[in-house]
Amino acid sequence: MSPTRLSAVVLDAYDAHELADFYQRLLGFVVREEEPDWVVIGPPDGGTGLSFQTEPEYVPPLWPTRNPGEQQMMMHLDIEVDDLEAETARALAEGARLAEYQPQDDVRVFFDPAGHPFCLWISR
Repeated sequence: MSPTRLSAVVLDAYDAHELADFYQRLLGFVVREEEPDWVVIGPPDGGTGLSFQTEPEYVPPLWPTRNPGEQQMMMHLDIEVDDLEAETARALAEGARLAEYQPQDDVRVFFDPAGHPFCLWISR
């Protein structure tokens, strides 16, 4: 077994607290740690969580990539759901924006309030 463990994925944003609040509502996570420019959330029963860092110089990524040299998506979150239609409506109600380009029928691409792409998907 490896002596290392992935503890979190860190997302930069203009406001770490605002973005953490969005994902806390979307995923049902709880706050594990909170500082002025840093928030850690995770599943209530433990496991890998998400961290958020305030970055005043944050530049939202573009998806899909349009022009070389512009900020591109470097990563995104895939979130499996049981009911794609219901969870799409819930994500929109929580503040997500639906991406204009949708490449697959069983996946919905969104942008979180800071502009990070994320996907809701259903296993078929």
